[in-house]
Amino acid sequence: MRCPYCHREDTQVTDSRLSLDGQSVKRRRRCKHCGKRFTTYERVERIGLTVVKQDNTREEYSRDKLYRGMSLATTKRQVPADLLEEAVNDIEAELFRMGTSEVPSTTIGEMVMQRLRELDEVAYIRFASVYRNFADLEEMREAMEGLTGDQPPAVDASEKYEPDDGGPVKGKARG
Repeated sequence: MRCPYCHREDTQVTDSRLSLDGQSVKRRRRCKHCGKRFTTYERVERIGLTVVKQDNTREEYSRDKLYRGMSLATTKRQVPADLLEEAVNDIEAELFRMGTSEVPSTTIGEMVMQRLRELDEVAYIRFASVYRNFADLEEMREAMEGLTGDQPPAVDASEKYEPDDGGPVKGKARG
């Protein structure tokens, strides 16, 4: 293993532990040349899973792409990194348990939305707005209603948006 600091190959494992999810081994290493310490993770490399996109193109499954998509949706949200990693592990395990060599991207997208909905509702809406490519605000409203089970508050029909000053104006309708 190369040292990330001095790029020498002479490193020593100082500690090995099974990760909390049991899917990888965490190793603490020390470079014999520069003395710096760093962490590596070892996990089983799964091969042979192809993602079939909606336009029927195919690409190799990428755990990193899955993680980046979920991480982007949770940006600036209070979602701990370990919960996000656990969600990615669960999705990946479920994909490989399917036992097929090809999986539709829609299946992955639905799995991601389900996990994000459990982790953080705002992250779920962020991901869903891109994934489902909402055509208008009404489609997004329906997704949010499904999230809460409630109807959003109705806007008073006598209030119309006044673009000149940016605020609602009672009893004034523009046509």
